[in-house]
Amino acid sequence: MTHDNKATRTTKRRYNRVAPLYDLMESLVESSRYSSWRELLWSKIEGSQILEVGVGTGKNFPFYPLDVEMTAIDFSEKMFARAQSRAQRDNVKVDLQQVDVQNLHFENNTFDTVVETFVFCSVPDPIRGLQEIKRVCKPGGKVIMLEHMLSSNRIAGLLMNLANPMVVHMMGANINRRTVANVSRSGLVLEQVTDLSLGIFKLIEARKLTGE
Repeated sequence: MTHDNKATRTTKRRYNRVAPLYDLMESLVESSRYSSWRELLWSKIEGSQILEVGVGTGKNFPFYPLDVEMTAIDFSEKMFARAQSRAQRDNVKVDLQQVDVQNLHFENNTFDTVVETFVFCSVPDPIRGLQEIKRVCKPGGKVIMLEHMLSSNRIAGLLMNLANPMVVHMMGANINRRTVANVSRSGLVLEQVTDLSLGIFKLIEARKLTGE
């Protein structure tokens, strides 16, 4: 199920295009930085019903806890297919579903924790996607996000804004999103934002208020 508009279709095509080379393209930064950040993210989950948004090729599979019920989604057919192959190869216990975060089909208040890594740089309507995450998260539940976003440094931010159209065309990812502000705008309550590198890479921890 997808939020069917032009931006969503374009983004999906871009990720379908890069899917065969995606792991190779990120192999160096994955081994040098991302893997340790993923480990940190997964150390912070709560509860037993966990949703991973934007599973991609399954890079988070090695970090899945053994004592939880995992559901993972992605909207790109070719990225999703690679995740399916990896799950079968590595015997990963996960319910994989091809779903768009902008239009989740899960019931309200389903998951204890929702996690994502480098997803909201690409979601065409990030507020809608975050509101959907909030909806399916249980009251008091946690949302944990590993993201890159626009630098607060004026010169670096200007350069990122200038480069963004080319990066989006090549990779499908925006490098100038204001994701921390978007989390607050969605109605989730920010608990902690950890700067991981250069004021660009951040670990965001938020929560759905009890009673919502």
